[in-house]
Amino acid sequence: MSKTIIVSNRLPVKIQRNEKKKLEYHSSAGGLATGLGSIYKQGNNLWIGWPGIVTNKKEEKAEITQGIQKESMFPVFLTEEDIRDFYEGFSNETLWPNFHYFNQYAVYEPRLWEAYKRVNRKFADEIIKKTDPDDTLWIHDYQLMLVPDMIRKVHPNVSMGFFLHIPFPSYEIFRLIPWRKEILHGVLGSDLIGFHTYDDMRHFLSSVSRIVGLSNNQGQLVVGNRRVMVDSFPMGIDYDKYAEAAASPEALEREVHYRISLGDQKLILSIDRLDYSKGIPQRLQAFDMFFERYPQYRNKISLILVVVPSRDQVGKYKELKEEIEGLVGRINGKYGKINWTPIHFFYRSFPLGELSAFYRMADVALVTPMRDGMNLVCKEFIASKINRKGVLILSEMCGASKELSDAILINPNDLNQIVEAIYRALTMPEEEQILHNTNMQNSLKRYNISHWVDLFMNSLNIIKEMQSSMQTHKLDDLSLEKMLKEFSKAEKRVIFLDYDGTLTGFVSDPREAKPDEELIDIMRRLAKEPKNSVVVISGRDKDTLQEWMGEFNVDLIAEHGVWTREHSKDWKTVVAMKNTWKKEILPVLELYVNRTPGSFIEEKDFSLVWHYRKVETGLGELRTRELTSHLKYLSSNSNLQVLEGDMVVEIKDREVNKGRTALQWLQSHEHDFVMAIGDDFTDEDTFKAMPKDAYTIKVGSVTSAARFNVNTYKDVRNVLKAMLAY
Repeated sequence: MSKTIIVSNRLPVKIQRNEKKKLEYHSSAGGLATGLGSIYKQGNNLWIGWPGIVTNKKEEKAEITQGIQKESMFPVFLTEEDIRDFYEGFSNETLWPNFHYFNQYAVYEPRLWEAYKRVNRKFADEIIKKTDPDDTLWIHDYQLMLVPDMIRKVHPNVSMGFFLHIPFPSYEIFRLIPWRKEILHGVLGSDLIGFHTYDDMRHFLSSVSRIVGLSNNQGQLVVGNRRVMVDSFPMGIDYDKYAEAAASPEALEREVHYRISLGDQKLILSIDRLDYSKGIPQRLQAFDMFFERYPQYRNKISLILVVVPSRDQVGKYKELKEEIEGLVGRINGKYGKINWTPIHFFYRSFPLGELSAFYRMADVALVTPMRDGMNLVCKEFIASKINRKGVLILSEMCGASKELSDAILINPNDLNQIVEAIYRALTMPEEEQILHNTNMQNSLKRYNISHWVDLFMNSLNIIKEMQSSMQTHKLDDLSLEKMLKEFSKAEKRVIFLDYDGTLTGFVSDPREAKPDEELIDIMRRLAKEPKNSVVVISGRDKDTLQEWMGEFNVDLIAEHGVWTREHSKDWKTVVAMKNTWKKEILPVLELYVNRTPGSFIEEKDFSLVWHYRKVETGLGELRTRELTSHLKYLSSNSNLQVLEGDMVVEIKDREVNKGRTALQWLQSHEHDFVMAIGDDFTDEDTFKAMPKDAYTIKVGSVTSAARFNVNTYKDVRNVLKAMLAY
């Protein structure tokens, strides 16, 4: 029975030794653990990762393995050296600063790179032991970017997704890493690669193009004989969890207690992990400037500054902590009074109950990272605003800004803008606050953590289904010999041949692509054989096709199936209409609405329209390419036409396509051998209409519904000549 395996650097469990040296297990309450709980706790599914404790004792390792097994987890044990060189070293001193645009802090040491490879191999080996060919893998984050390719080499057909939870930098930044190509190849072992934002996705595709040399089509790459999809999936939160926590008696009781202690103050809330990417010093400098510019707010507002400890023994982080403490002390000393403290600084983490009280009572949330993958604090703040009063000031440099456009968006490098944003937030009318928060809450409810998980897994299923239906193999000597034997035995052979790119090469002037002597000889001999029924099926107009192919004993299908002509008979059109396609297409459009905030569907009598005028610039255009491609894939054997308009994609009935006409031709003619050869996307319709045992051959691309592929039209001619000689 197939299973789903989640892989991350850390398991969603905290293991500690108590005073008696006994192991204690505590489940993680993080957003990722909450969202993925719906997966890894089901059936025989599994979560693989480091359990967060270092041990060299076999007995203790066995105890841990057994202890977490009942929670559907499996450990990868790391040494002190691994933690130092792989995690604290390459992951957090090379990748983290580079990906967050702090490349001045990045360290490029070969020793750390070797440790990164070693530990990625350690993870891959443990995953491979637990993986069967039919399993689905979902690998998470920057610590494990080499793992997908390592697994792919052992399990070439396993379904595998990768998600990056931090930003992906622009090509000019990413190229600074000496091992950039190896990292990209590692990630490209996946079938689906996910990012929080369209920008991160765009940067990744740019780096793949410039460094690896692979171009993309609507976010899809062809890697070897696999199709890889790259997409953005904004991560949500467990909305109900935070809304319910904020409404709990505990949160209300704590809020009352805190308000009594603080007095009649307006409160600004700041919550971050200790990291230079969070922009905490700049935030404090702006707070200082605010009191200088608006002295009337002294004694009336206070900042609750929560900094969660993180790696504070590492040089850069230790310096950052000292800088923050210095700024807090200076501001409090500069403005504070006996009955008023401007900044209440807490260097520790808080349980959800206390955080909910902070979220409830804060008039303003100040979330201003210099660069952030998503940032969930801002989403938690909005979800906790039960009365919908309060203002979110949000950095445009974090992923959440693409969704929470009703917040006051600022550039964290512009301190003056932050100052004015604080003033605007403090003076914003309650009606406006409620309006903005209502809009953001509605968005967070729809695009929650469960939606994110389902969307990613559904997309992974789609790409695997697409791959399984488009597995094309080289027409090697063995396959050719088998085909020739079946051809020679057959009494009624049908051969469908595209023209441009299949029987002839492409030329600058399409009118000059008329048959040369070699092609004329092949066609004449092929059509002369009584056992052969040759059909030239082309996008060319009927007059040109008649001029070039009319002299041979062949049937013609012109303009992608609009016109048909059996030899020596008149041209006729094929017209057939269906009106049963909406039930199939509407769920697809709704999927794209779910994935694209701001888009919506309009249903007309005879068409469906997907609107994206309100969608983020760039993302709408990308989704259009993707949606158009998806719809053409789904509608290849139906009567649909996909039209792109001004900020819309419209799906209407279309009368014919190559596949439909070829299928009608087959149904009216006897056959015991069928072949179809073509080179472009319109020929995919023909391939899909053919019987399963037909010899379908794609010219050029290996990504096709055809069974086989050859490189050029010259190879097609050689195949046809081999058939004539057999």
